[in-house]
Amino acid sequence: MNYRNWFLAGSAILLASVSVGGAPSAPAQTDDDRGETGTSDMARSYSPPLREPSENMLLWGDLHLHTNQSPDAFLNGTRSVSPEDAYRFALGEVVKADGGRSAKLRRPLDFIAITDHSEYLGVFPKLVAGNQALLSWPLGRQMAEFLERGDKQGVAQAFDRAITSGDASLRPPDESARSIWAEVSERADRFNQPGRFTALVGYEWTTTISGDNLHRVVIFRDGADKTSAIRPFTAQDSQDPEDLWNALAGYGKQGISALAIAHNGNVSNGRMFAPTRLNGQPLNARYAEMRSRWEPVYEVTQVKGDGEAHPALSPTDEFADFETWDTGNIALTRKKAPWMLKYEYARSALREGLRHERATGANPFKFGMIGSTDSHTGLATTAEDNFFGKFVESEPSPDRWKEAMYGILQQSWELGASGLTAVWAPENTREAIFDALRRREVYGTTGSRIRLRFFGGYDFEKRDIDRPDYARYAYSRGVPMGSDLGRSGNAPAFLVHAVRDPDSANLDRVQIIKGWLDANGQTHEKIYDVALSDGRHVGPDGKAPPVGDTVDLANATYENSIGDPELAAFWSDPDFDPAQPAFYYVRVLEIPRPRWTAYDAAFFGLTIPGNVRMKVQDRAYSSPIWYRP
Repeated sequence: MNYRNWFLAGSAILLASVSVGGAPSAPAQTDDDRGETGTSDMARSYSPPLREPSENMLLWGDLHLHTNQSPDAFLNGTRSVSPEDAYRFALGEVVKADGGRSAKLRRPLDFIAITDHSEYLGVFPKLVAGNQALLSWPLGRQMAEFLERGDKQGVAQAFDRAITSGDASLRPPDESARSIWAEVSERADRFNQPGRFTALVGYEWTTTISGDNLHRVVIFRDGADKTSAIRPFTAQDSQDPEDLWNALAGYGKQGISALAIAHNGNVSNGRMFAPTRLNGQPLNARYAEMRSRWEPVYEVTQVKGDGEAHPALSPTDEFADFETWDTGNIALTRKKAPWMLKYEYARSALREGLRHERATGANPFKFGMIGSTDSHTGLATTAEDNFFGKFVESEPSPDRWKEAMYGILQQSWELGASGLTAVWAPENTREAIFDALRRREVYGTTGSRIRLRFFGGYDFEKRDIDRPDYARYAYSRGVPMGSDLGRSGNAPAFLVHAVRDPDSANLDRVQIIKGWLDANGQTHEKIYDVALSDGRHVGPDGKAPPVGDTVDLANATYENSIGDPELAAFWSDPDFDPAQPAFYYVRVLEIPRPRWTAYDAAFFGLTIPGNVRMKVQDRAYSSPIWYRP
């Protein structure tokens, strides 16, 4: 494994609502005054409301964010943006980025999980600050000398040796590691405001096998009173996800609830959803049960490309080639082979899950879908029209689009503005958000705040989508996204309702993607356009005419003169076979609009080569509903 490349290359997102180029602009006013952050009075006085599932509120947040406490972020320039700054930024306050510009979100987030890498978590800032406990540790003293000289290569090589050697003396002193983790937990408690803003405790376990990504973020339901008692699991403990799940089970024995979220299968070179375990053995029922239990959702979209589908796997899907990264693994130490793709993308993994379930009795890839930023700058933003970069070194400049990430990875123009996690929960608390993740009543977007509901059942009728209380009715007569449908002789029917982001583009269409397993053990997929804007209809060839395109690339503008602000549909599966296990999920597409590269080109007066993506159709991905005969 090559941790040096991971350490230098890491991953990052930094898109902030600041003026591109020039002097910082005055921060925009928000429509929400959050008041003081980190207040304990709010937590003490909070009383949860009585709320029915049908009244679940929609909450927006980011479950994958890095600050200067992550070693790769610190080494590559995120020095001043601390976790405190990250919380304040998510709350809607003005924060100064490491590049010196002031930044503020247009709309605050409802929740955040700061998930700094557990490997050497918080060590570098303390070394630079002269922490004596860490400086008395031989490796810490050596790294401090490298940092003082600005020797990134030296730090990376020392880090690589420490991770791969298995030498316990190369781990941070246990007392220091536990103290730093206690600070992480207690800091989250200070910013947690039940009912208004949720600060979830979390970290990232960062295993990379021969440059292939197998990273997971770990999210806790509990606060510092429980989480501060444990020690984060690291790649130095093990590089096998099964050992991570065992560690989460160990937390459970201490009364601590946790889950893991895998991400970036598209840079795993076939490892993320492989048919074999890391030890080379085939997947079995125990593996499937553990993975489904501990990883209920998957991060399908973020800075390092989109992981829903690939055009080679879904050749009839005209929208499958979206923000595609398929050159190699995360460190570009090995090129991508065609066979790897099948085990990297969410849709193909969902299909594989049906096949494994028939063979073992359990589905290892039964996951909901979310999006996150994976920002390594402490600033959780997803704006195309105010793209601040994904790393400190990719902040706005005329040449940033052609720079290689950290000098060794993909070109910076390939960075995506994704993504966000949407949660349907009865209240804005740690417990409610965690429970929604566990039951998979969540979805992901590539940056826009598209409002989406998705229900399945056997008693729905076409007129139900027009009911003023359709959500309440749908909960009582069916199941929401993330759930199982019971067996019935009738074809299942679905209710879908999507509303555009008020600050973004109109909607092009709503699609239901179905995957199923036939009697011969072969999996299939089909895409149904169930709601189309502008009065369009599906043609005899099964395709819908394009929505059109109002993008003016020269000026980086577009108009919402096409598409619809709201789309709703009742749909019953016309190809249903009660003997075939299946899954259904929704994909909502916006109309085309300028990508961040187009805004750069217009602002800086650039001529950008034709291979650079200049337009984007943001989208939302629901968690699936499974039919299990």
